Amino acid sequence: METLSLTRLATIMAALRHKENGCPWDLAQDFDTIAPYTIEEAYEVAEAIAMRDMAELKKELGDLLFQVVFHSRMAEEAGHFALADVVTALCEKMERRHPHIFGDGTRARDADTQKDEWERIKAEERAAAGAPEKPVSALDGVATALPALMRAEKLQARAARVGFEWHDVSGVRAKLDEELAEFDAATDDAHRAEEMGDVLFVLANLARRHGIDPETALRAGNAKFERRFKAMESLAGPDFPALPLDAQEDYWQQVKAAERR
Repeated sequence: METLSLTRLATIMAALRHKENGCPWDLAQDFDTIAPYTIEEAYEVAEAIAMRDMAELKKELGDLLFQVVFHSRMAEEAGHFALADVVTALCEKMERRHPHIFGDGTRARDADTQKDEWERIKAEERAAAGAPEKPVSALDGVATALPALMRAEKLQARAARVGFEWHDVSGVRAKLDEELAEFDAATDDAHRAEEMGDVLFVLANLARRHGIDPETALRAGNAKFERRFKAMESLAGPDFPALPLDAQEDYWQQVKAAERR
């Protein structure tokens, strides 16, 4: 059933990209133009999960899968690889990275230990793929297209695995105070922007050291602000934009108090 469905999807994609009878929009696309849609679909999957909307999740996972099929079809047309090659490579990687399931490895005692083993295998793969003229770095493989906070956390976690880490969280907190002071001392916009980047980078590290995913935390903070702001607008009515800041703040406090009850 699954194989037939995937074959049907690949056939649909081939028809959409048919040089003579295909869809003009699909034919006009390339890897660069489709990549933003791929990222967008991944975020829509995450949103459906956050909403615990299983019907929406099914739909969004389908949309994300279609992105994989679209990229694979364009690669096949260019003579690089086909969808079957993508699936095969994925299967081989999963088997290689789970020797405790598919090989003669020893099963880890818990999920954290198994994650460490996964990272060790990934590091070995990166080292094996390294070129002599380009030394392998512990930071290799952290995608530059990731959201900035997520990438900061991953870079810091990679650095920590080779010992580049404060011994305790107080060192991170002291660094945050230092970076805030440097931001306050900045004398022009470019310098302030640079220092703000350092502040955000250390904040991501502080979150990581407390076991908090910074991207998830900020997403939750955004949702909370949006919820409270809309409730504040609803309480105040259409005259809200004309209210002085003190009056708007009063509504904000009312909304916060209502949430606590």
